[in-house]
Amino acid sequence: MDRIERLCAFLDCCRVFADVACDHGYCAEYMLKNGLCESAVISDISEKSLAKAEKLLSEFTASGKCRAVCCDGLENIDGADEVLIAGIGGAEIIKILQNAYIPEKFIFQPMKNAKALRKYLLQSGCKIICDDLFTDGKKYYFVIKGTRTGGGQSYLKAQLEYGKDSLFNPVLKSYIKEELSKKRGYLMRGLSESAQAEIQDEIRFMEEVLREVDRNT
Repeated sequence: MDRIERLCAFLDCCRVFADVACDHGYCAEYMLKNGLCESAVISDISEKSLAKAEKLLSEFTASGKCRAVCCDGLENIDGADEVLIAGIGGAEIIKILQNAYIPEKFIFQPMKNAKALRKYLLQSGCKIICDDLFTDGKKYYFVIKGTRTGGGQSYLKAQLEYGKDSLFNPVLKSYIKEELSKKRGYLMRGLSESAQAEIQDEIRFMEEVLREVDRNT
């Protein structure tokens, strides 16, 4: 199963769905074709990417069920009660939210810096409903799903690093093993003592998390 199919499984029924940084627009197509939303907004900062999505969703645009907006993040997007932002970095997602607003309901799939995004959402009072991990057989992807309000959750170090639900997911075991292999490889590069000590601390932490995943699964 590919990344888009796995990602769509996290989406819920809603009134207005917004696919931000939509690229080809496949997730909006999934929502509209399956009757999971009354209407959709697709947006991308790239006119060329947005044009691809507009072509895919032309029948829905013609019927008034889909609106395309070329903008940076959530600028000029309002009225959506569920927002997906996927395929960009966690730091970029944070910037989008800071420059606009945190959606009522959200699904974020950061390509990196998931920890920073979790921390930002928790500090902003968001409620994280699902914080998991999946793979398409080639890469690993974290998914953070939640609501703007109802927070107050506290995360332990391992949960902040990898996600609460991921610690009960056997996929995390494979992910950590790959990351451990990379970290151990760094130790062979003649780094400074302080850099080596830092990596060794990270390795010990990852090994500890790996044992926790073994216990949970």
